[in-house]
Amino acid sequence: MSSPATHLARNLRQLRQSRGASQAQLAKLAGIPRATWANLESGEANPTLQVLGAVAGALGVSLEELLAPPRRGARVHARASLPERHPGTATVRRLLPDPVPGTEIERVELPPGGRFAGVPHTAGTREYLAVETGAIEVTVTGERLHGEAGDVLSFPGDQRHGYHNPGTVLAVGYSVVVLGGPRGD
Repeated sequence: MSSPATHLARNLRQLRQSRGASQAQLAKLAGIPRATWANLESGEANPTLQVLGAVAGALGVSLEELLAPPRRGARVHARASLPERHPGTATVRRLLPDPVPGTEIERVELPPGGRFAGVPHTAGTREYLAVETGAIEVTVTGERLHGEAGDVLSFPGDQRHGYHNPGTVLAVGYSVVVLGGPRGD
């Protein structure tokens, strides 16, 4: 099993090389000695949060990205590999194979006249629905929002809400749910 220091070393090396920069250039930008940068890339360092913050700032990435296990290279994720559910008359499919902390991103298909009830999320959650084709209505605690192709509906996702296709053609939208509440930040 890899350690956070190993993840940091691999991620730093990859991020630096992808920018075409030397250790000395990025160390100077971060305001740390080049030897410190070299130790970070070797996996032998035990940096302070201040050093990690300076390195992240120099690379323009988050601390999470510096310490995360490296992701696999490019690949195709077949449609059948992405989880799909069928609430009401809708088809809802997750768009991303890897989790994005605090976020849910899904593709929603509603047949003509189709509808389904959304599930309220934790307090402070916001939902966004980008309508790609057709028309979709979202009802949130009695208020009706109507969106046509190209529109984005935004609403509190911690309230009772439902989706409806009032049209005569298949409606497709993309839902982004930004979860509220504590996320361990």
